[in-house]
Amino acid sequence: MSIFTRLKNVIMADLHDLLNEQEQRNPIALLNEYLRQCEKEVEKVQKLIERQRLLKQELLREYNHAEHLKEKRKYQAEIALKAQEEELHQFAINEQQQYEERASKLKQALEQATKQLIDLEHKYEEMKHKLKDMHIKRMELMGRENIARAYSRINQVLEQHNSEKNHFVRFAEIENYLDELENRINNRYDTLTFDARIAKLEKELKNQETDSNS
Repeated sequence: MSIFTRLKNVIMADLHDLLNEQEQRNPIALLNEYLRQCEKEVEKVQKLIERQRLLKQELLREYNHAEHLKEKRKYQAEIALKAQEEELHQFAINEQQQYEERASKLKQALEQATKQLIDLEHKYEEMKHKLKDMHIKRMELMGRENIARAYSRINQVLEQHNSEKNHFVRFAEIENYLDELENRINNRYDTLTFDARIAKLEKELKNQETDSNS
């Protein structure tokens, strides 16, 4: 194996690995690139079909023209023969043969062009079907990728929710502590208020007793 062959194999292997890596990293992007290339090939075939149709039409016109001139020279040869114009008769016969040979060649070319056109049209339809299948495959892959992203997002949300749930638990603990603190403050307030009211009542009763003794 020559050095150039080994070098080519190494480059092709590296390229193959690179494509595999790119496909694993972003398969949709790589598939889109393949689709664009296929669409360009389909467009090229479409243009070839259009040119082949034009060629077929041109061959058909030339064939019909040769057939027309062949029949015309044949008729003229008969007229010259009846008029006993040997020179004109021979000229018409030679022309008739030339147009007949030309028409025969054009007929073969027209049949071949027609067959080629049919083959191209079949290939073109096959390429369009395969391209359509690839578009459908891309949509399927995009759907799977969207589902994978959705599940990934759901898992992130659930993990975040679990983390937030811990915060909620902590918040509930603080809230319960505040409720307990409020109850303690209220109870203390009520107790202090009760003591104050009793003290006031006691003072008023003592004042009433003093006034009565006086």
